Amino acid sequence: MNLPAYYYVLGTPLGVLGLIRWATWLVRRIPAVLYKPVVNNYRLPMSIVVPTYQEDPQIFAMAIESWLANDVEEVILVIDASDTVCQEIARRYPVRIVITDVPGKRDALRRGWRAARTELVALVDSDTIWAPDVATEVFKPFADPRIGGVGTRQSVYGTKGFLARITDMFLDNRYFDENASQTLLGQAVACLSGRTAIYRRSLLLEIEAEFMEEKFWGIPCLSGDDKRLTTLTLEHGYLTYMQRTAVVWSTFPDKWRIFFKQRVRWARNTWRSDMRALSKPWVWKHPFLAYTMIDKAVSGFTVLLGPIFLVTALIAQEWMVALILVAWWQISRAAKFLPHIVRRPSSFFFVLGYVVVSWLMALIKIRALMTIRYQKWGTRQVAVENGQVVRTAGAGGGIQDDATIPMRAVGVGRAA
Repeated sequence: MNLPAYYYVLGTPLGVLGLIRWATWLVRRIPAVLYKPVVNNYRLPMSIVVPTYQEDPQIFAMAIESWLANDVEEVILVIDASDTVCQEIARRYPVRIVITDVPGKRDALRRGWRAARTELVALVDSDTIWAPDVATEVFKPFADPRIGGVGTRQSVYGTKGFLARITDMFLDNRYFDENASQTLLGQAVACLSGRTAIYRRSLLLEIEAEFMEEKFWGIPCLSGDDKRLTTLTLEHGYLTYMQRTAVVWSTFPDKWRIFFKQRVRWARNTWRSDMRALSKPWVWKHPFLAYTMIDKAVSGFTVLLGPIFLVTALIAQEWMVALILVAWWQISRAAKFLPHIVRRPSSFFFVLGYVVVSWLMALIKIRALMTIRYQKWGTRQVAVENGQVVRTAGAGGGIQDDATIPMRAVGVGRAA
C-alpha cells in the first residue's frame, strides 16, 4: 500500500508521541488506582470562611444551609460592602458576617481566617454546596501532623448542557487521576481547589504575608489564591492531601464567553505558579509533583499535533486515515475516562466533544502563556492597575469597614 509522504513525515512522529503520552498517563494512572482515602475517627474544631461577592441568591442560601448542616463550629461570611443582596440572605442564618470594602478575594480570605477561632479553617467559595459528611471526612487526614492542607472532590452542580457535562469530565479526570496519584506518591497535591480547601489556621497565619504580597515579574497577583496557598503550604514543609470521600458541588459557566475567561485566568495562574515552583529547590523534594508540573506544561503543546494531522488528512482526502484517528480518540479517551463513564455512562457520547474542547484548552494555555503578566479577574469587577488592586466598576451600597455582625439564632434548612 503506497501512502503519501505526509503520512510518514507526520504519522510516524505522531505515533511515537502517542506512545510517550500513553506511557506518561500510565505513570499517573497506576498510582491513582491504588489511592485510598484516610479512614479514622480524628476530629478538630473547624471554621468555614467564605469570601462573598454577587453570588446567585438561591445557590448562596443552599450553600449556607449545607455548611451549617455539617455541624462546624462557625461559618464566617466575608461579604463585599456593595453586595447588599448577599448581606440580607446571610442575616437569615446563624453565621458571622464581616463586611469589607477592600476589593479582591485575597484580603477577604485573610480577614476570614484572622476572625476564625478554631484550629482548622475551611476556605470555601460562595457557590459551593457540601455533602452532609464533608466536615467529618476532611478532618481525617489531619491526624498526621505533617498534613497542612486537605482538598475535597468537587463535581458540577446542575449538570445540564454541553459545557456542564464536559466540565464534569474534566473534574473527574482531575480527582481520579492527577490528584489521586499526587496524593499517593508523596502527599503533595499541586492545587487544593479554592472551591473547598481546609488548612491549619496556624499555617495560614504563618504564610499570610507571602500570600498577600505575591508578585509575578513585579506585578501584584490578583487571582490564583488557591494555587498560591497550596504551594506555600508545601514550600513551608507541610504536605497536601486529597480526601476524595468529601464531596462538594459548585456551579460552573454555561456560556462559552465566561468559560473561556475563567479558563484563561486559571491557565495564567498555573503557568505562574508552576514556573516559580520549578525554579526553587523545594519542589524537587517532591519529584512526582515536579514531574506532573512538567508533563502538564508539555501536554498543552503536544495535544495540538492531533488536530493538525486530522486536518492534513482531510485536505488530502485520506478519509480512512481521518476515520481511524477519530475512532482512536473515541476509544482511547473513553478508556482514560472509565471511572467517570462508570458513574455517568451517557458521557461516552461526549468523549469526542471533550477531545475538541481539550484542543481549545491547549490554545487557551498558549494564550495564557503569552499574556502571563496580565492581571484581571475576568468574572469579578477587580483588576491590578498601576500596581494596585482596584475596582473596575462602580458598586452601590453602604460601606461598613470590617464591621462584624454577631451570630443570630435562626432555623436552618436542609441543602438540596
